[in-house]
Amino acid sequence: MPVGGLLPLFSSPAGSGLGGGLGGGLGGGRKGSGPAAFRLTEKFVLLLVFSAFITLCFGAIFFLPDSSKLLSGVLFHSSPALQPPADRKPGPGARAEDAADGRARRGEEGAPGDPAAALEDNLARIRENHERALREAKETLQKLPEEIQRDILMEKEKVAQDQLSNRVGFKMLPPVDLAPLVGAIDGEPADAAIREKREKIKEMMKHAWNNYKRYAWGKNELKPVSKGGHSSSLFGNIQGATIVDALDTLFIMKMKDEFEEAKAWVDENLNFNMNAEVSVFEVNIRFVGGLISAYYLSGEEIFRKKAVELGVKLLPAFHTPSGIPWALLNIKSGIGRNWPWASGGSSILAEFGTLHLEFIHLSYLSGNPIFADKVMNIRTVLNNLEKPQGLYPNYLNPNSGQWAQYHVSVGGLGDSFYEYLLKAWLMSDKTDLQAKKMYFDAIKAIETHLIRKSRNGLTYIAEWKGGLLEHKMGHLTCFAGGMFALGADDAPEGLTQHYLQLGAEIARTCHESYNRTFVKLGPEAFRFDGGVEAIATRQNEKYYILRPEVVETYMYMWRLTHDPKYRKWAWEAVEALEKHCRVKGGYSGLRDVYFHKESYDDVQQSFFLAETLKQEECTACCSASGKNKGISILELGYFNKTQNTKNVNKIRD
Repeated sequence: MPVGGLLPLFSSPAGSGLGGGLGGGLGGGRKGSGPAAFRLTEKFVLLLVFSAFITLCFGAIFFLPDSSKLLSGVLFHSSPALQPPADRKPGPGARAEDAADGRARRGEEGAPGDPAAALEDNLARIRENHERALREAKETLQKLPEEIQRDILMEKEKVAQDQLSNRVGFKMLPPVDLAPLVGAIDGEPADAAIREKREKIKEMMKHAWNNYKRYAWGKNELKPVSKGGHSSSLFGNIQGATIVDALDTLFIMKMKDEFEEAKAWVDENLNFNMNAEVSVFEVNIRFVGGLISAYYLSGEEIFRKKAVELGVKLLPAFHTPSGIPWALLNIKSGIGRNWPWASGGSSILAEFGTLHLEFIHLSYLSGNPIFADKVMNIRTVLNNLEKPQGLYPNYLNPNSGQWAQYHVSVGGLGDSFYEYLLKAWLMSDKTDLQAKKMYFDAIKAIETHLIRKSRNGLTYIAEWKGGLLEHKMGHLTCFAGGMFALGADDAPEGLTQHYLQLGAEIARTCHESYNRTFVKLGPEAFRFDGGVEAIATRQNEKYYILRPEVVETYMYMWRLTHDPKYRKWAWEAVEALEKHCRVKGGYSGLRDVYFHKESYDDVQQSFFLAETLKQEECTACCSASGKNKGISILELGYFNKTQNTKNVNKIRD
């Protein structure tokens, strides 16, 4: 039977065009002449059959191994116009290496940017992929079903072995020699007024802890006004952030009963085996850092075990083309992603740059180098990138390994990256020369392009957006005063005093941001434009959430210079906290530091116990005798591999 009889939809009597094949055109309806004519319903049935046949044929292609490559090859081979020239066509059995050599030669022959050469190169690559896919498909189809099943089982076993190797550090932790704690922990200041202030700070810690225990035990944080638990989405379903974050403060303040009950909760209730999407950065600094701190201070094995267990859970975050980790990770599935608002899904400098200290110690504590390898690769990526004006932008694409938008800040989105560079140098007993170079190169660029002085002499650190300065400084940026001072001893020749002075100037500016508010606590951000200095001008920048950065700078400046004004400023912050943030159920942040009547945000942040109160304690605890030489190694952040990483200050003088 003629083809036209079998497939009338595609047969076309001479001169009739498409309409002839459809029974006399669109207007012919169901009328037709001759035995080959079909009713419309019959044509529809045949169309369905033919469509099913075509679908089956193409579907078979998609179900073959590496179907995308095979399909692209089949489609391109169907058009002779898309074939490479005959004289360059690889012969039968050509290897991928031969095709690659051919591309290299064509690259040499063709002019730069030649469209024809580029098209030819793409076609050759498609052909290469197609041939490889065909070979793989042929090899697979030639195997017996038993062999295919065995290959599948072997692949599953390989995946299981990879997962097991990642957990070796957790299952078989090596012995660790803990160095003695540096500094005296049982001494008391001779000054009665200082002893009284220390006791007051300890009472504040007890008030915060006891109310957390009473109203929110086991939850992440406390709602001190409504007296309940508060859980941020940053931690997913992981619970107990306040307990873990505050462990070192409890130990340092000799709150032994509270430390023991916290340890028992960690042992019995701290669980990471759950379907939860977490912030890698926040979970690292609060949970991993808190657990490592507690282990080095107490030697309790449960803290090391939990820290390594959680570290293993975070490793899939690094499974990106560049090795720059995702910001968010589902710790069960291992699937990561970035914040959708972060410059087209980029990773954030302050987040992936604030893993180094903890991950270096995880390798030491687990005996597994994988943790250190991951964070050292971050350094490699950053060092291979060109930096605009020597600055580090806040956004980096983890797929391309390239910067996204050029926004530079020493405050939010950038801050702790610079802090960790300095502390990595100090923690290594000053052997990590790469960290030292990166730090001093970075702060040189920051001083050149970001640091400015106001009309009335206040030194501030602006933000850089594509070459333009925004004259705004965040509360988070105020940590930099202490950082500049802490690194001053190792500054390039002749700059030690300069960096100490720069730290003092930043401390003064941040104190002014506190002093110019009604409650004497600083806003989230303050500006130097429109005739104002060190004042928040936007409503969404006027809040205070119990942050520690200003007190942290006071602490370092007091420890390094023993200038009594820093201790005085730190005590002013204590008095303001007591007057405006203390409520019956704990301590709350404020919505507006310029408003004469308190408006509480009803959150007692875990870092208030872990950092703010501890730094107040470390400012009040030591005597005024001696300068830099009288400060313990641990207090200044000269860590070795068996000492704490979470915060520079751990032990009292």
